[in-house]
Amino acid sequence: MNSDSDLQIAGDILEVQHLLQPAREHPSTVAEFVGLARSIAADRAQWAPLVQYDTTTRWYHRLRTGPGYEVWLLSWVPGQGSGLHDHGLSSGVLTVLDGRLTERTERATRALDSGAQRVFAPGYVHEVVNDSLEPAVSLHIYYPGLTEMPMHAAQCAPAAVDVVPA
Repeated sequence: MNSDSDLQIAGDILEVQHLLQPAREHPSTVAEFVGLARSIAADRAQWAPLVQYDTTTRWYHRLRTGPGYEVWLLSWVPGQGSGLHDHGLSSGVLTVLDGRLTERTERATRALDSGAQRVFAPGYVHEVVNDSLEPAVSLHIYYPGLTEMPMHAAQCAPAAVDVVPA
């Protein structure tokens, strides 16, 4: 067995600058979009001062755009929900920044605590609601940017599905 580490074999990567990959200015993979959401979530000073709560409707604010994607900040007071919907041709990442949300699909109901993330592909049908007694804040990244959000008539019955931890 060879006891040399990869670093000893390859040498110091910082000595060969031409081999370093530049950091992407904008994400282009699911993992990079998840990473972007996590980095925004970690920088509370960037989003917390913008949050507002509206008892009549869900509040939302476009936080950022990039080539082909959008980042949205949403707030949810107790009892507010999205209704059963999909995101058309967009994929996305949902990250709970504060509070607790519940995601309902045909197959499961998931409690999403602060820090929880859900990744979805085009055509993914779900409903997000604030079933708690406290306000919640979430971050949504859509790629490509959200152009439609078709609503679905059938409701997901919470009692008819299993509860799955986030």
